[in-house]
Amino acid sequence: MRSLRLAFFATLLFASIHVDAQLANDMDDESKLYAQTKQVNQFFRRFNGEESEKGDRYNPGDRQYRNVRLRKKYLAMLFDEGNRGFSNDLKVQFAKDVLDKSEPGVLDFHGPGWVAEVQTTFTVSGKDLPVTLYMQLEPDHLGYKWTINKVYSDGFSTYFKRDTTKVGQFLHPMSHELDFMNLRKAFMNVDSVAQFASKNFVPDYLTLFLYEVKRGNMKFKFVDDVKFHFFQINGWYFELADFNRPGYNTGWLISNLVKINNDRDKEALRKFIYHENP
Repeated sequence: MRSLRLAFFATLLFASIHVDAQLANDMDDESKLYAQTKQVNQFFRRFNGEESEKGDRYNPGDRQYRNVRLRKKYLAMLFDEGNRGFSNDLKVQFAKDVLDKSEPGVLDFHGPGWVAEVQTTFTVSGKDLPVTLYMQLEPDHLGYKWTINKVYSDGFSTYFKRDTTKVGQFLHPMSHELDFMNLRKAFMNVDSVAQFASKNFVPDYLTLFLYEVKRGNMKFKFVDDVKFHFFQINGWYFELADFNRPGYNTGWLISNLVKINNDRDKEALRKFIYHENP
């Protein structure tokens, strides 16, 4: 009888430990769920302090709406902790500027100053061609829509490369006296035809892209990756990327952070993002 009682109590003890462990695991999983920034829209709300840790939205009249203490807590969570490229001091300075009492920085989903970079793959003549689409929100009737603002591909850029360090092919300055008959020679070699364009010429890859797609020469295959570039916080640039990994530091997080000192730095960074020649 005593052995039966011991076995009974041992079973109860084991069951209790198992339930406690399961409860702890469930709570841990729930904490991870709350910590994850699962959507880009949620990143906006957390950055601005417009939702609770459980995902409940705050309205402008709520006491916690854009609360400084809440925003400070969120800002500490919204960085990719695996990136050693920006220091803790830089993040602290960024948070200080964002939470400045005189002019706090907030993100505007429908405002300018942010762009989506979409890495895609198209097929051309049966071969894969990586194409980067830069997309922006635009007002449309009573709402907004995403539009392709710029396009870049190495497959396009090779057609417009030219050596500016030496004298290449050119049309003689007296060509007009010959009714430009020497254009025949200019167009004989397709590899050097770009040399006859103005040195201020900038190729419009979006026009070329739409033309090739419309002709059926380029066919969409899939999206490889998506990230976002933000210039909405005065004096700062940051990049937003999605991290799918175990733990709490996951979801949409700030993957790059740069202090912008002046308009020249901002323009140089913008050109770098768009693959534009300086």
